[in-house]
Amino acid sequence: MKSITRAVAVAGALALALAACNANDKSTPGAGGSDAAAEKGGTFHILSTSKEISYDPAKSQNLGISGIHLVLRGLTSWKTTEGKGAEIVPDLATDTGQVSDGGKTWTYKLKPGLKYADGSPIVAADLKYGVERSFAPELSGGLGYHKSLLAGAEKYTGPYKGQQLTSIEAPDDTTIVFKLNKPYGDWPWIVSMPAFSPVPKKADTDPAHYGEDPVASGPYQIKSYAPGSKLELERNPNWDQATDPARTALPDTIVTDMGLQPDVINQRLIADAGDDQFAATTGTSVPAALIPTVTGNAAVKARVATSPSGALQYLAMNNKRPALANPEVRKAIQYAVDKQAVQVAEGGPEFGGEIATTLITPGIEGYTKFDLYQAPPQGDPDKAKSMLAAAGATNLNLVLAADNQKLGVAQAIQQGLKRAGITVTIKPYEAEALTEVQTNAKGDYDLTVGSWLPDFPSAIGNIQPLFASSEIGNGGYNLSRYSNPAVDTAIAAATGEPDHTKAAAQWAALDQQILGDAPLVPLLYATNAFLHGSKVQDFYLGAYPPYPNVLIVGLSK
Repeated sequence: MKSITRAVAVAGALALALAACNANDKSTPGAGGSDAAAEKGGTFHILSTSKEISYDPAKSQNLGISGIHLVLRGLTSWKTTEGKGAEIVPDLATDTGQVSDGGKTWTYKLKPGLKYADGSPIVAADLKYGVERSFAPELSGGLGYHKSLLAGAEKYTGPYKGQQLTSIEAPDDTTIVFKLNKPYGDWPWIVSMPAFSPVPKKADTDPAHYGEDPVASGPYQIKSYAPGSKLELERNPNWDQATDPARTALPDTIVTDMGLQPDVINQRLIADAGDDQFAATTGTSVPAALIPTVTGNAAVKARVATSPSGALQYLAMNNKRPALANPEVRKAIQYAVDKQAVQVAEGGPEFGGEIATTLITPGIEGYTKFDLYQAPPQGDPDKAKSMLAAAGATNLNLVLAADNQKLGVAQAIQQGLKRAGITVTIKPYEAEALTEVQTNAKGDYDLTVGSWLPDFPSAIGNIQPLFASSEIGNGGYNLSRYSNPAVDTAIAAATGEPDHTKAAAQWAALDQQILGDAPLVPLLYATNAFLHGSKVQDFYLGAYPPYPNVLIVGLSK
């Protein structure tokens, strides 16, 4: 689970978006600007601001529908359908996992006949080795949920000095077993992450550069890579469509044009000329300045892909600060905030996002629509004033730590709280400095704005990292500094529940329980909007994740 800022930075071949618009109202293949059907063949261009791209699975934070998974397969994968959330499907494995030992042991069998691009067989030992190398300090930075879940992994530092992790067993070429230190019902999602891609030990002779040309198990392999310029993928001749429910592999070639400026990307896609008809952006949102250009041209607007849900943008109130320690004061702020002004600052309902009232976001199992603090979109400052008076908290002076790039949002919050008699001083930071302030042990702020998107579609990603006591400081993202032992106990119970329906009910109850303590103010289910060329088909954003699934994009002629 990560802040949206980090998610965008590492997404590579992903896009971020939210909120319905006409581009996504179609249910037919090829939705988003054209009724033409996607055909096999052609070159799909991804326009990217990234200057470097690594396809090393150990170092990747990419989600299950992103570019790295065109080259690398996992035990499971994500399948998306327009208008719905992602579902977990078997990939290299025959199923999504057989669980035993009270939820602590997960066993997978590999499909028969799986091969790498060079024709050699994919075996269970390669998957074991692939996970083990993710523990090596020199390959840090990837998604690491498994590192705290695999039994005995606390001091493991990877395979490069001959050590193996005994909680991963590969008793034969087609069987792999994971032994966890506690029950974890979402393990099938964990094994869809990049680190669970097979890596043949014999191919890992230069770990620092493995990501530049990894051994391909997916439908594509790297043809050429020029950092800052271009990454080109070509077909893997030994990929078998019959074994792969997640990828369509329609284009012959996929080229990522790298190192582009955001305004250049959007202007090229608006113009829709030449090769850009076969291009899309998967990480550069339409900025507010271009919204009139996009909405004023029906042909361009039809080529904007948006999603019906997305990251939660919220106002964190530091519960450890004396002025905000009283829950009644925090509840008053729920009514004081002008969410509509925040929405306008972010681009309005269509491009900014839907006003939020919950912690679990739409598209995630466990989401239940409710509003504990019912107020008009612009807030209810009179009610907030009376609540503050009753709590003995008049003349509040609060410091809002803000992102330099989001000062419009900070000012909208400042003006909203001013109506209730609360004085807010905005303290701006550059993005990296703000993250340090938000996540260090000191917590030197009263208010701050966060944005959060889970790494996989389980409500654990909405709740645990933002509200567990263990996530306060030390790099954790509990920006509200909220601590409730009863909530910690309930989080542990929901985490260990293998029945997804029961777990979803437990997370839904936690949503209401936590908001009853008012640690933060939900602001928006944030929106970004992404352009694509007129020949790009099957480019849409589901309910989760709010990114396009590049594994299924195709082109029309």
